[in-house]
Amino acid sequence: MSTTITLDAETDLVAHAVRELSRRTRFPVAFGGLIEDGVVSVTSIVGNRTHSLEGLRVRPERGLGGRAMTELRPRMTSDYGASRQITHDYDGFVLGEGLRTLLAIPIVVGGRSRGVLYAGAWHETPVGGVSTAPAMTVADSVASELRIRDEVERRMRSFTPRPQGFSPARLEELRESFADLRSVSADVTDATLRERLARLESRLLDVVGGEQDVMTGPISSVHLSPRETDVLACVALGATNSEIASQLGLREGTVKAYLGTAMSKLDASTRHAAVARARRAGLLP
Repeated sequence: MSTTITLDAETDLVAHAVRELSRRTRFPVAFGGLIEDGVVSVTSIVGNRTHSLEGLRVRPERGLGGRAMTELRPRMTSDYGASRQITHDYDGFVLGEGLRTLLAIPIVVGGRSRGVLYAGAWHETPVGGVSTAPAMTVADSVASELRIRDEVERRMRSFTPRPQGFSPARLEELRESFADLRSVSADVTDATLRERLARLESRLLDVVGGEQDVMTGPISSVHLSPRETDVLACVALGATNSEIASQLGLREGTVKAYLGTAMSKLDASTRHAAVARARRAGLLP
């Protein structure tokens, strides 16, 4: 388990996904978990009538969920107890709850399974695109969030600033790294994680010590909105308006509007001048 992405944070992520799975599909029961030490521990359950699903731990290749994780695609059975397509290692949990129909959707990140979500019913229920598509959307949203968290962790581990003497080239590399970190932060929907990223940026600025004034410049009276700052951070990385729109989940026209207001506040005639002035004002690293 990572030391920066806590167990509580991952448990909350799964709990939200399980609630969404229950809300978006016709299935009354939903549960799931992420892989830890090679085993998925079910950490969230909604809609259950009994306590039978509690404590369920699923290994890859075992049971319906294990098969889904191994094959990297959803698996379903409308008669779980009689199915010959899966192992029945977990009958005590599933049949103990009385589930007959069961859908398992793997959470896939970078071509490997990181967990599994289940949706089930106590009676035979036809499963088609109406149920599978929204379930896959929920699993994909979890995978996207995990992908962002993995990237944040990677950057945190790899960042090793030198305590003294930054060359101009090194300073520019640091500026790009901070702008990239800000861009990653803009993708994060979890408010707690985004706050952690802001604190990380502050700590890293403290680490560079004497170079901090060069990195951030003096305090400015100009105030940019969070989205204006996000857009400028992407501009600093060389992204086009179209790329910024895709990265931040905005319309291209909205990106242009944010960029225009930021340029106006900074009294800049070009996007690149806006980035330069924002850096001098301490609004961008």
